[in-house]
Amino acid sequence: MMSSLPARFLTIVLILCCAVSEAAGVPILRDTAKQRPDPVQSIRTTVANPADTGTGWVSLGRYNDISAIKKRIVSRRHRSRSRWSILRRISARSVMVMDAETGQTLFAKAPDKPRQPASTIKVLTGMIAIKSLKDTDHVEVSRHAARMPRSKVYLDPRKRYPANDLINAVLLASANDASVALAEKIAGSEKNFAKMMTLRARLWGATRTICRTATGLTARGQYSTARDLATIFRHAMLDSEFVKRMRRTRITTSWGQTLYNHNKALWRVKGAEGGKTGYTAAARQTYVGKFTRENGSIIVAIMGSETMWSDIKNLVEYGFQRKEEIARTRSAETRLARAD
Repeated sequence: MMSSLPARFLTIVLILCCAVSEAAGVPILRDTAKQRPDPVQSIRTTVANPADTGTGWVSLGRYNDISAIKKRIVSRRHRSRSRWSILRRISARSVMVMDAETGQTLFAKAPDKPRQPASTIKVLTGMIAIKSLKDTDHVEVSRHAARMPRSKVYLDPRKRYPANDLINAVLLASANDASVALAEKIAGSEKNFAKMMTLRARLWGATRTICRTATGLTARGQYSTARDLATIFRHAMLDSEFVKRMRRTRITTSWGQTLYNHNKALWRVKGAEGGKTGYTAAARQTYVGKFTRENGSIIVAIMGSETMWSDIKNLVEYGFQRKEEIARTRSAETRLARAD
């Protein structure tokens, strides 16, 4: 029994030695055992919202180089902090900041919430009047128009006024009496004119706007949204005659009255090209305007504000900052795509 143990032990040792020698003799195919990706190949991934970058993919960088990913993460964190910062600094209940060239949203807060537009809706009143009347056409003033509440230029029902003066009174001085006088001249009644305003808004893509008045004074069933106001103003500013009027800070009428533009952003905010203010107790402060700087143009629309001019300044600065960030991101992605 004892003599058989060394023999069994030797047999086990011999078997193990053979196994090791066979394993050592098996060749390793180095090219197939571990394949590494091409170091110049770029990795791509699909994004949930291609509109965020303008393309359907995001370049993550080269193999073993995650600097592009780090930059993107830092950029997103910075954008998130900036968004929360701007939200804390504005009082407006609805906001739309839009790229004037592309229509892309740069910042939004409840942009599709229906609200009373106040006098910002006079953008439609002025545009329809510009397209419907000659400057020299004379407009009669009904007692209904003359009785409109302020803001107004106190038109006399016994007189007739040049359409040019009344259009300026609407767009610069936000005159309610001039708005109704123009509406009655063009459509026969303010009610019919309001239907024209709604149709014009729809044709421009502002599908959540319904007008009941030519003035924007609070009315049941009348509403718009921050997105619609930005869309309307973006289209209106494509008309050279409209732009020329909106840029004026003041003008004197044919009867000697000086009209001052209510849009103080023209001399308070860098790059202001034109805008329309509004206020009623129901709507609070409303505004829509266009701003242009070195890196392009933006449209800013706010509704339900308590600190309008402060909100406008903050949103304009943030809008141009976002526009520049998007441009840099697209430029970087273009360079990476070319490198691939």
